[in-house]
Amino acid sequence: MSAPTDVPDLPAETPSAAAPFVGAEAAALLSALPDPTVWVRADGQFTLNAAAHERLGAADGQPHNWTALFLPEAAQALRGATALALRGEASRLSVTMPGAVAPALATVTPAGPGAALLHFRESHDPLEVALEIMDSLGLGMTVQGSDTRILHANASAPAILGLSPEQLSGRDSLDPRWQAVHPDGSAFPGTTHPSVQALQTGQAQLEVPMGVFHPATGEWRWLEVTAIPRRAPGMDRPAQVTTVFADVTERRHTREELRRSEQRFRSLVEATAQIVFTADAQGHFAGRQHDWEAFTGQAPAQYLNPEAAVEAIHPEDREPTLRAWAEILDSGQAYTIEHRLRRADGVYVPMQIRAVPLRGEDGSVREWVGTYTDISAVREAEAALKALNAQLEGRVAVRTQELADVTRFSTLLLTAAGEGVFGLDASGRTTFANPAAARLLGYSVERLIGSHQHALIHHSHPDGTPYPVTECPIHQTLQDGQTRRLEHDVLWHAQGHPVPVSCVVTPMHSGTGQITGAVLMVQDTTERLRVQTQLQEAIAELERSNTDLEQFAYIASHDLQEPLRTLGSYAELLGRRYEGQLDERAGLYLGFMQDAVGRMRGLIQDLLEFSRVGRGESAPAPLALDAAMQAAVHSVEAALQGDGTPGDRASLTWETPTPCWPTPR
Repeated sequence: MSAPTDVPDLPAETPSAAAPFVGAEAAALLSALPDPTVWVRADGQFTLNAAAHERLGAADGQPHNWTALFLPEAAQALRGATALALRGEASRLSVTMPGAVAPALATVTPAGPGAALLHFRESHDPLEVALEIMDSLGLGMTVQGSDTRILHANASAPAILGLSPEQLSGRDSLDPRWQAVHPDGSAFPGTTHPSVQALQTGQAQLEVPMGVFHPATGEWRWLEVTAIPRRAPGMDRPAQVTTVFADVTERRHTREELRRSEQRFRSLVEATAQIVFTADAQGHFAGRQHDWEAFTGQAPAQYLNPEAAVEAIHPEDREPTLRAWAEILDSGQAYTIEHRLRRADGVYVPMQIRAVPLRGEDGSVREWVGTYTDISAVREAEAALKALNAQLEGRVAVRTQELADVTRFSTLLLTAAGEGVFGLDASGRTTFANPAAARLLGYSVERLIGSHQHALIHHSHPDGTPYPVTECPIHQTLQDGQTRRLEHDVLWHAQGHPVPVSCVVTPMHSGTGQITGAVLMVQDTTERLRVQTQLQEAIAELERSNTDLEQFAYIASHDLQEPLRTLGSYAELLGRRYEGQLDERAGLYLGFMQDAVGRMRGLIQDLLEFSRVGRGESAPAPLALDAAMQAAVHSVEAALQGDGTPGDRASLTWETPTPCWPTPR
């Protein structure tokens, strides 16, 4: 509810002498209002304007409480509304002023800190009073003519019907734009509308249920409609009809939910209980109990006799049952007990009994309603469950031991591992670190766990420049779930220097495939890099040595070829100078000399070529092994003679082998 727009807000000022409890401006506003108005403070002090003095018959300076000016019921309602206004909540209510017949509409609104304003509006028009009263009660009200056209409507009517005042004005009950249904969903014709029926029959139509479509929200709302016909003096037929309707949608939904809940409860009882019984306040069966008869086989003459009815209970359970029942009757509280009940075939069945009291308006127990439920299956299930639990406990114990062994082995393995192992969660925080990881980086395990891995040990490149986390391969694995291997990376030691490492980051996934973290395995590559550096230095030294050797071979071959050229030249000169003068053996020896010079020259050239092998300058080529073997024979021909005297070359024979070629590398 909200305050009316024609009531001004009073400023909260310091009281003046002219108006003891209201400031000058507020006093002027109060005096200007034509309707009775009361200004009230939280401490109970109040001020009345002139209209209130005249209407309530109060005199200035009266010390009594201002609510004493009203009738008791009105005073109580006004005190409650004033308390709401002092807390900042406006309200409207209908009250009867002293000496009045028709009620007045009281609007109570906040009037600044710690103050409230009560404005009373009296009307001599009963219709206007009725419309305002219905507004204050949250009810819709319309006045319709004999043709059911709407002549007047209060402010609540359009809101309840989902229409604007303009759309509502002039519309009749037969308008096809109305969408109305009965509670069963069938159409509600306009000719059966309560307003139409009241006009036609002259009888009031009370609380007729009707469902209407609410255009403003697009939902169906439920109304209770009351139509009261109004006859003009001397007229037989009603000239108008006053229709009052309340929105009972929430009430209907609540009632329907209660009905469904009750239906579900009844269905549950019927489905689960084997016996339903009723008993009087003393606990004796009240009338025939058909379920009891069917189950126990007792006739009414037996079970209606309390002493005979207990014979259906197992002898060992009778005394405890009667004792518990007596205690329940004294306390009047719901109870649950168990005992064995004899079935018609003589078998005792374990049953669970539940009973609740039904009380009268004075709170006393008038009746008991209860159920017997066969719990044989429950007992069997409990026994089976107990056996299963024992079996499961045994399995769990074995599995727990296995897990403990695996955990212990895993812990020993991770502790003994030479590589550093980190466990990371999905955000990149360290959840696990083995001792090797702590030793590698100079941190304690406790310091590593819980820290953001990148910010602590992976924040910079080897040259010290910042390493954004978005570029970090470990962070990327946490995003895309891809395994990554990093051959050259650095982690930062606690003392501030980089530690070269190679690492493998492997993602971890949940059962649904979601990335939950990663495992990072790190290996210190400091020693490997040192060995690689030494190897590179050795290779460079070897290359330098090979270069020197090649240079030496080149120079040596050049120097060795010079005496060979001299020897060969003079041997050739001897051959030409003494051609025909030397015997056959001397010519043969001279040929041997020239041949040896040629072979020596070839060996020197081959030595030079051999020094260049491995530098990539010579491509592999096929080689005939017979020529190589013949050359080897010539090289050792003197040794083959045995006596140092060169023999006849023709006497040396060599079987040419099958040629083969080395496979090029």
